[in-house]
Amino acid sequence: MTDVPAPLADPHLVYDPVAGDGPKDVVILGSTGSIGTQAIDLVLRNPDRFRVTGLSANGGRVALLAEQAHRLRVRTVAVAREDVVGALRDALAARYGPGEPLPEILAGADAATRLAASDCHTVLNGITGSIGLAPTLAALEAGRTLALANKESLIVGGPLVKALAKPGQIIPVDSEHAALFQALAAGTRADVRKLVVTASGGPFRGRTRDELANVTVEDALAHPTWAMGPVITINSATLVNKGLEVIEAHLLYDIPFDRIEVVVHPQSYVHSMVEFTDGSTLAQATPPDMRGPIAIGLGWPERVPDAAPVFDWSKASTWEFHPLDNEAFPSVNLARHVGGLAGTAPAVFNAANEECVEAFRAGALPFNGIIDTVIRVVEEHGTPRPGTSLTVPDVLEAETWARARTRELTARTASAEARA
Repeated sequence: MTDVPAPLADPHLVYDPVAGDGPKDVVILGSTGSIGTQAIDLVLRNPDRFRVTGLSANGGRVALLAEQAHRLRVRTVAVAREDVVGALRDALAARYGPGEPLPEILAGADAATRLAASDCHTVLNGITGSIGLAPTLAALEAGRTLALANKESLIVGGPLVKALAKPGQIIPVDSEHAALFQALAAGTRADVRKLVVTASGGPFRGRTRDELANVTVEDALAHPTWAMGPVITINSATLVNKGLEVIEAHLLYDIPFDRIEVVVHPQSYVHSMVEFTDGSTLAQATPPDMRGPIAIGLGWPERVPDAAPVFDWSKASTWEFHPLDNEAFPSVNLARHVGGLAGTAPAVFNAANEECVEAFRAGALPFNGIIDTVIRVVEEHGTPRPGTSLTVPDVLEAETWARARTRELTARTASAEARA
């Protein structure tokens, strides 16, 4: 039998950096975003299990960040935007009573990274985008359990993450990967035949490529089942998000790309499935709500009672599954190709997509132009040199090039459409 690498996420292994009684100390990165706010709701409902010691945010919602810090009585608040430090300090002072010490404030581009290495049990990385890579690496290097909702940091820096992570140190928080994580607990790695990642199909399920040509930003943001931020919602509309999840599943569980399948499931009740060699398929199912996966990330190996809603089995319901239309939505196959290239190719794919989404939101790129432009940038990037080791500067350089090239291409597209 040939040796295979140990998976990053393994439900059979428990990494406990700080054993002991009492609540787990938790740091939440991206606290004012969708994942962060739902994590705080979970913590506040379970004060005997979790205690938040630090929060980080970009700085666009200072009042909310100050309110969270005061309600949770955190030690440290980190904000990426240095220009809002004064407003944050004023917002905190308005909430704390006379004589109450204010939390420490960290500010700057590396604030979340410094917070991720602070003294705690678990770091929940709920930052959106590849800027989450440095905090992910910092948390792992500091020996914290990492509840990972920031898929981009794993995708763009897979070898770097794998080099630092200890067995059981990463718990996935994406609903699909939390589902796979739980289903994989039923068997050994040798028992696994296939991972089946489910996709809602987004707001454009069933449409052809031609029918997608003139969809608007408002159309793309109208997700039928999930309430998420604008970037991830548009990624769900293009199914780029599902492509990223395929790469993430490959990296987390060391399953080859040809054994990771995507199936469209409009109801979003089954979050993913594992097919075993004996013919059994185990599905993890809950109503669409991210508090369940967050509870797995923060609480594993224990489950948090009443973390998320349950099904009402007294009511009839229908669950559908459809094959993915790879012609209308080529992003998943592109992600398989990029994941197979490895090296800096995933970073280029992700960065180009982020730029294209912003161009689409600004009206500078049509919907189909998102994936068309990403394909062109990936092709221009070419095949990584074999035998080279990935470094953080490599990732940053590749992202910088990809963003610049994507902006050039989207500017040309906008200019051509303006002349037409």
